[in-house]
Amino acid sequence: MKIFLTILLLAFPLLGFAEPGLPLVVVQDAAGGGKSYSLTLQILALMTVLTLLPSLLLMMTSFTRIIVVLSILRQALGTAQNPVESGAGGFVIIFNLIHYGAGV
Repeated sequence: MKIFLTILLLAFPLLGFAEPGLPLVVVQDAAGGGKSYSLTLQILALMTVLTLLPSLLLMMTSFTRIIVVLSILRQALGTAQNPVESGAGGFVIIFNLIHYGAGV
C-alpha cells in the first residue's frame, strides 16, 4: 500500500503535463436553428437509453406478471426451491411466446 501511494504521489505532478481531453459539456447552435451536443453528452444519452431499454421491454410484455404469479404459486405450494429460478424463467419465456404467438 505504501509503495502504491509513493508511486501515485510521484506520478501526480506528471498529470499536469497531459494533453487536454474531450470537452465535458458543449452545446452549440448549429446551422438551421438546431443544436450540436458534445461527444460526452451524446455518449451519456446513448448509455442512458441502452440502460433503460431492457426494463422498458419487460414492462411491455407479460413476462413480469407471469414470473410474479409463478413465484407466488411456488411459495403457496411450499416448494421454495423446486423448480429453480432459471427453470421458472424458461417457462415464462415459453408462456410469453405462446401468449403473443396466439395473436399473430
